[in-house]
Amino acid sequence: MTDNDIRKTIPRLQGENFDHNKLVFERISEMAQRKGCTLGQLALAWVLHQGDDVAPIPGTTKIHNLNQNLGALAVKLTIEEMAELNSLASFKGARMPEQILAYSYVDTPLLSSWKAE
Repeated sequence: MTDNDIRKTIPRLQGENFDHNKLVFERISEMAQRKGCTLGQLALAWVLHQGDDVAPIPGTTKIHNLNQNLGALAVKLTIEEMAELNSLASFKGARMPEQILAYSYVDTPLLSSWKAE
């Protein structure tokens, strides 16, 4: 990274947060490899497995990416795999520096706040 690289200001990519998030990424990547799917397909499959009242809405402008996204429908997750992904679904550190988040009206709610008990 160069000195003026924006990634140097992102809390998720610094220090202890980076180490934790890298481990999360590696574990999710390993699962995707075991499942024979891409990371994007695994993420979409995870959302699809949340219940009948939840649907992912991925955006794309390329047919290739649309077809790849549709491949998520073939990814079946076991109860154990869902539990593992749910336990991993927490990155440490803010997505953006505080100065940028202060002007943002959007924040992703915690999984626990929208998932039925």
